[in-house]
Amino acid sequence: MTNSTSPLIVEERGAALHVTLNRPERLNAMDPVLVTELRDLFTSLYWRHDLRAVVLTGAGRGFCAGLDIVDADRAAGNDVGEVLIAQRRISEIVIAMRRCPQPIVALINGPASGGGFALALAADIRVATPALKMNAAFIRLGLSACDIGVSYFLPRMVGSSVAADYMLTGRSFDTDAALRHGLVSRIVEQEDLAATGDEILDSLLHATPLGLRLTKEALNFAIDAPGLEAAVAMEDRNQALTAQGPDFAEGIAAFREKRKPKFAGSRRAFATE
Repeated sequence: MTNSTSPLIVEERGAALHVTLNRPERLNAMDPVLVTELRDLFTSLYWRHDLRAVVLTGAGRGFCAGLDIVDADRAAGNDVGEVLIAQRRISEIVIAMRRCPQPIVALINGPASGGGFALALAADIRVATPALKMNAAFIRLGLSACDIGVSYFLPRMVGSSVAADYMLTGRSFDTDAALRHGLVSRIVEQEDLAATGDEILDSLLHATPLGLRLTKEALNFAIDAPGLEAAVAMEDRNQALTAQGPDFAEGIAAFREKRKPKFAGSRRAFATE
């Protein structure tokens, strides 16, 4: 487990990884250290087949307030090449989040603005509290609202017109709007947020390791697939792969015997690494 004074607390609990943004005094805004730790963490997960799911949340009363304004102000006026490199260091976080094979459950315990909004959108499942506020704050700071993957994720989730409404104005999704437009799957009270995350994890870990990984992969592919036949081809490939191993037989047996399955896939994968 990462030291509790670190800007990122990382704790492995069996096959699940619990990640907490830990700068509560700044509403978990991302400074250069937190940016680096987030990017390195999600990049490393590509090869962590023993970890099957990730829970991401923020410490204190917010999820993530985006890029720390103090550090952003220091970067103003730098050489454009240096700014582009710094920008890429941040945007690589959401690319790594989508590339890692583990489903990511975002427990949004308060405001998620700018870069925090992007982190939330890059997750696979989003659960929030009534304190939720999400917006593309970039446009209210003299920047474009199209940043850190938001222009990719948001129109695909809510449609181009709704995305344009919120991105061009910078106004916030509250709990009602987030539920209505499908940005979150449920709203729970703050005191129930951790338990809800554990409930979702339990459901995720009921799947075979390979089935879980390939489902996330196929969902990513289907969003940009050129058509139905391409998406179905990916589905067919994944079903053929998952049907080959002993975990499929164990899943069938557990279903028939009305018990929890004991999958071996995550223990076998890359066991020598």
